[in-house]
Parts: sequence; structure tokens; C-alpha cells
Amino acid sequence: MVTINKQTNRPFYEQLVIGIKEEILQGILQPGDRIPSVREMAKDLLMNPNTVSKAYKILEAEQVLVTVKGKGTFVNQGHTTRDEKRIHQLKQQFNVLFIEAKHLQVTNDEIHTWLKEATQELGGDQS
Repeated sequence: MVTINKQTNRPFYEQLVIGIKEEILQGILQPGDRIPSVREMAKDLLMNPNTVSKAYKILEAEQVLVTVKGKGTFVNQGHTTRDEKRIHQLKQQFNVLFIEAKHLQVTNDEIHTWLKEATQELGGDQS
């Protein structure tokens, strides 16, 4: 189950979006799996339902989730398409993080280690 860190500066809805994506990457959630309703998730995470709804809407817009009227919300079974605009934004965010890391004198070897660790944790491609 997704956990929300209430001590961080990252908005709760963003944490929920990332948490659901992470559970999909780790295989905890599979395509076609039903996820809790907005109310159920809000109750489980002790969050405002509007916050959960915002996260679900983002995930639906990104084609990660699909809602079937009267049945619930599910992990999308279809293939998502590459969203070049979002990939470009992600690259810009990565560049900012890279600049911050280099400013803090993080070595390239440390950065490579971080990427390998993240890849192993999320079960992604090893290349």
C-alpha cells in the first residue's frame, strides 16, 4: 500500500501519484487490478478525498488508471503511448537535479550508483 510522508514538502497528491506508479513498476499492482475508490483510499491514508481525487485524475490523464462507471478504477491494461512533452519536462527536471548534485560535489560514480539502485528497486531495465 502506498504510504504518504506528511513531514515532506512534496504535496500529498504527488506522493500518491508516484506511489501508485511505483507499485505498478514493482508488480504490486498489475494491469486490470482494481484500486480502492477515492473514499476508500482517503480513509486508508487519512487524506482528504479531494486530494485523492486529484491524484486519480492525474493518473487517468496520464493513462495509468482507467475508471469504469459503476465498476471502479483500475490499472490500465492498454499500452500507454510515449508522451514526448512529459518526457521533455522530465529531462528538464533531471537536468536540474544533476546540476544540484554536481553543485553538492556528488561524483558521477555516486550518481551512477543511485541510478543502478533505483533500477534494481523498481525492477526496471538493467541497461
